[in-house]
Amino acid sequence: MMSLLRVAGRLWSHHTLSSRIVCQEIRGYRAESAAFGFNPKAQQAELVQDSVVVTKDTVPIVSLVKAYREHGHACARVNPLLERKELLRDEPVRLQDFALSEFDSVQEALPKGHPLLSEGTSSVAALKARLDELYCGHMTVEVAHMLDTVEQEWFCREYERISQLNIDEDTKKEAAILMKNSQVFENFVASKFTTVKRYGGDGCQALVPLLNKIFHESVAGGVETVVIGMPHRGRLNLQSTLMQLPPVEMFRKMKGFREWPENIDGCGDVLSHLCNSVTLRYNEGNLYVSMIPNPSHLEAANPVAVGKTRAKQRLANDGDYCSDNDGGLSHKTLCVQVHGDAAFSGQGVLQETLAISGVPHYNVGGSIHVIVNNQLGFTTEAERGRTSAYSSCVSKMNAIPIIRVNGEDPEAVMKAAMVAVSYRNTWAKDVMIDMMCYRRYGHNELDNPSFTQPTMYKVIDAISPLPDRYATDIIAEGVCSKEEVDKAEATWKDYLNKQHDLLETHQPTARHLEKQWSGLVQPSADRSTWDTGVSVDLLRYIAAKSVSIPDDFLVHPTLQKTHIQRRLDRTQENLPFDWATAESLAFGSVLSQGYDVRISGQDVGRGTFSHRHVMLVDQETDAMYVPLNHMYESQSNFLEVCNSILSEEAVLGFEYGFSIESPKCLTIWEAQFGDFFNGAQIMIDTYIASGEAKWLKQSGLVMLLPTGMDGAGPEHSSCRLERFLQLTDSAESQVDGDSVNMAVAYPTTPAQYFHLLRRQMVRNFRKPLIMAAPKVLLRHPAAVSEMNDLAPGTTFHPVLDDATADNKKVSKLLFCSGQHYYSLFNEKERRGLNDTAIIRIEELCPFPAAALQSVVSQYKAATQFVWAQEEHRNYGGWTFVKPRFENLIGVKLQYAGRSELCTPATGVGQIHRSECKDILETAFSC
Repeated sequence: MMSLLRVAGRLWSHHTLSSRIVCQEIRGYRAESAAFGFNPKAQQAELVQDSVVVTKDTVPIVSLVKAYREHGHACARVNPLLERKELLRDEPVRLQDFALSEFDSVQEALPKGHPLLSEGTSSVAALKARLDELYCGHMTVEVAHMLDTVEQEWFCREYERISQLNIDEDTKKEAAILMKNSQVFENFVASKFTTVKRYGGDGCQALVPLLNKIFHESVAGGVETVVIGMPHRGRLNLQSTLMQLPPVEMFRKMKGFREWPENIDGCGDVLSHLCNSVTLRYNEGNLYVSMIPNPSHLEAANPVAVGKTRAKQRLANDGDYCSDNDGGLSHKTLCVQVHGDAAFSGQGVLQETLAISGVPHYNVGGSIHVIVNNQLGFTTEAERGRTSAYSSCVSKMNAIPIIRVNGEDPEAVMKAAMVAVSYRNTWAKDVMIDMMCYRRYGHNELDNPSFTQPTMYKVIDAISPLPDRYATDIIAEGVCSKEEVDKAEATWKDYLNKQHDLLETHQPTARHLEKQWSGLVQPSADRSTWDTGVSVDLLRYIAAKSVSIPDDFLVHPTLQKTHIQRRLDRTQENLPFDWATAESLAFGSVLSQGYDVRISGQDVGRGTFSHRHVMLVDQETDAMYVPLNHMYESQSNFLEVCNSILSEEAVLGFEYGFSIESPKCLTIWEAQFGDFFNGAQIMIDTYIASGEAKWLKQSGLVMLLPTGMDGAGPEHSSCRLERFLQLTDSAESQVDGDSVNMAVAYPTTPAQYFHLLRRQMVRNFRKPLIMAAPKVLLRHPAAVSEMNDLAPGTTFHPVLDDATADNKKVSKLLFCSGQHYYSLFNEKERRGLNDTAIIRIEELCPFPAAALQSVVSQYKAATQFVWAQEEHRNYGGWTFVKPRFENLIGVKLQYAGRSELCTPATGVGQIHRSECKDILETAFSC
């Protein structure tokens, strides 16, 4: 490891270059600030005035400061385990060997008023001692990777300022009591529930005062709401000690009771995944803190927390979210993301979430990240758990400043919180706190970590608990008396005992459908029909506005003809229109009713298949324009078109988080191709499909998955509809209604799509909608609708009968879903058949048993029933519909489709064309 002496020496030996760089970094502050479009607070704008005057003689001094700032972390005492000699690891390089003789040429006094020196002290030795204290003690920073030199200088100066502050006595006392309560809680649960895995905070008790300080400083800086995403470790402790969740609710869960009343449907979740919200009172005001639920998949909560934060900012009108550059954000809602060290460096969703943090339409004005660095995965030590030097290194990809702090020093931890909040509030960017600590027990309290980390746990076992040590320290300082500490501890124990006494009698409450969700309900087992029609005059107005552009806006000439003029002609003259038009009409009508619309995903503005064009681009200036945001003067509800980064998991998680906070926003995520959702399978399994059953979190999120066996090969054909059908809780033995966990649809007409989108907002509940979206049908001449199909009184139909069939002559019923209908219909017409009817199931889940029974009953002469699909037998709807037809309709289906295959489609064109002929032949000849 290179010592700081060598680093500083190298900088000094190139003093001419160093002088130039330092001058640019310090003296060029004001000019560069303007270039970056940044206007910091007034006190930070005076950086230049109290900086060292850079001359040839003082370059070594500036180089010394720079060396400590950029490399001091290599020598800092932030690891509480490395400070115990019992641990058999190399000691880090120390700065006591730094040769001051190298600075003989500048041993004269430094300039008076140097910001790092106290009054009356002005020697190089004093400067070095101060730098040792600031950068090589229990707190340090990593800043060399920060690209903006002005920002880096500001951060270091703010860190140095806060590091030299004294924590006041009230704050010390509060921290001591919080950690004591934390310890008491863990011990209480261990004694009362000996077999419960609580994933406690033992070894990282400083997390509670850390978050408390973040909250306190945030309120002082104008923050009104905090959203927390965190994994299981320390979660229960934090909720009881700081977030005021009544412990009896945890105790009941530990005992095996339900977490909500008996009359509320749901399957619940494990103890360490539960969440709550609370309003905390600080001197400067109230702070609403909301912890989101988490699954067992580590770091999956991160994008969900960020999406929820963005939605809260939108609901509070906290910024200009209609603009493409997110201008004017005030960010009164803060996202705090708590991570585990092994998960932070190992889970790709974390990197995806970092990648969207500064992108327009995903920016939340900076998150505060906290790594609870246990220096251990499950049983894997840090050296084998990552390649990078530190677990926090992943954050360097975004030039995020990193504060590394010893978790056994509560006062350093609270200072780290102050630095982080100050940076975030000033620069509106992410910041990282890497809190080095340990796990006193194993992965859980019933685990024996000495199986795999014997030397580490010899050291840990010898460490006395931090809450006891810190309480002793502040008593010795005279901050408080032992009696005060003992009284606080006894009061908390008494409270826990009283809460435990309520275990059998406490009646839980359901904290859902409150605030912006009030008025919505949990749906019943019955299927409801919703009038989703709209006035034709209004639809024509929306159609015209959807392609209206400013006079000075230069649209692409092709779009002028094929998009703008064609839409105007067809909608104003009552001619059949296409899929994209129906979508724009749905968007515009939802906006006109006071809802917002947000569509997110890769290239959604234009659409992967160049069909949507809800966002137009000026051909000379690249300016973007969304016509539907200009339907009315002073329009307050808008369409947010979010062209995302090339991510599925983080972006879909973000949109889910947005949806659980925004019942009045039609939130849509579109996959570039249908099967691209598989990069986000964790979000689908653990949040979208199960979030309401586990946590009572309703979501109206729409997933659009372009699908179709069109010869595109294995990865661009099927949206694997069978996976979503398998994830539904649609029972085979009974008629399913609106209470099903999510809808799965494969519509065949623009009108059906229009009604599905509108139904998401018109209903008095929210459910996810998984829709197999079209590719071929986007421009298919037969896949069109008319204005009358959208008029008042019209609605979505889960089953479409064959309007061309003569009921009395039909002996065969072909059932299908999606675009395959058009191939079947063309083949039927080609053959001139009048004994076959084609029935479309437009919504597979909830399974439309009643509608199908009604349709089937009309065909008295039908004796043959066939399910036709273009997918292979082990894909698509076959395995879902077959048992339901038998159990609910009383019909045994034959199968007409491709045979089983290990991949969704062949990549050989000749084989594909042959299969297309075969499946049509089978459907009509079986």
